[in-house]
Amino acid sequence: MARPEDWLQVTSTGLYCAPGDFYIDPARPVDRAVITHGHGDHARPGHQRVLATAGTLAIMAARYGADFSAETQALAYGESVRVGDVLVRLAAAGHILGSAQVVLEHAGSRVVVSGDYKRRPDPTCIPFEPVPCDVFITEATFGLPVFRHPPDGEETGKLLASLRLFPERSHVVGVYALGKCQRVIALLRRAGYDAPIYLHGALQELCDLYVAQGIDLGPLRPATAAAKAELAGQIVLAPPSALADRWARRLSEPMVAMASGWMRVRARARQRGVELPLVISDHADWDELTRTLEDVQAPEVWVTHGREEALIHAAGAKGIRARALSLVGREEEGQ
Repeated sequence: MARPEDWLQVTSTGLYCAPGDFYIDPARPVDRAVITHGHGDHARPGHQRVLATAGTLAIMAARYGADFSAETQALAYGESVRVGDVLVRLAAAGHILGSAQVVLEHAGSRVVVSGDYKRRPDPTCIPFEPVPCDVFITEATFGLPVFRHPPDGEETGKLLASLRLFPERSHVVGVYALGKCQRVIALLRRAGYDAPIYLHGALQELCDLYVAQGIDLGPLRPATAAAKAELAGQIVLAPPSALADRWARRLSEPMVAMASGWMRVRARARQRGVELPLVISDHADWDELTRTLEDVQAPEVWVTHGREEALIHAAGAKGIRARALSLVGREEEGQ
């Protein structure tokens, strides 16, 4: 039986599966790519052939144009396809719309590449599916015990409480355009907030895509079309880069908030001038990472994309063999 380390290789382009002759989330254009989800540090244009979920392919087309790849193949969750000598299946990752884990079966071994994932419910995407495997390749973006995300409802509750306390102020929330924006909207709707939510123009296209994919976001309005007085007491969503930009001057006494797992780190909030940090993350926190190691029952774990050392130590304490796997080109989009 071939060992997974013999047929999965870390290269300067990314994780390469030799018996299938494809890369997973490659950092530069390749002949054949399997893409876990649509964030730009995982999904890049220019590949000849791309295999992904229909949701991820729709996101890539919206971001890069319909001709982002010469050939695309959509694979539904749970559906399998043979690529070379490897059976490939996509399982839900719970990260954003269309996000998937890549399940690889070859030579009697099953390897699961998690991509980015979270474990808590999200109205905008399919929940994470634990897949038992021989090797689990996991992200560790928030792989330190200090990162324990509070319940989402508590964080949206802070925003709504501030809105009631300061009705004269616009509440502008920094959100990443893909995934975080739509999730914050959906969480606010779940909390009973049914007023229009105002959007920076850079967020509109992907919100429209989510709606087209069947995700109800309620009434949305362009912030640029609204008068300053109209925005008093309203929730406005904008990319983080716009919070300190001239664009924010159109707002009425803005209360600056930001939704990110990094808002757990007070220094990051202060650096960005955030008055109202909202710890809402699209990645698994420490408890969710360690629980996932138990759920997938893998005797071996490869850790990447974050704080590897602590998770490797925690895996070892559970009797799991673990090592770091350094992949290039991973950034912080959508944390």
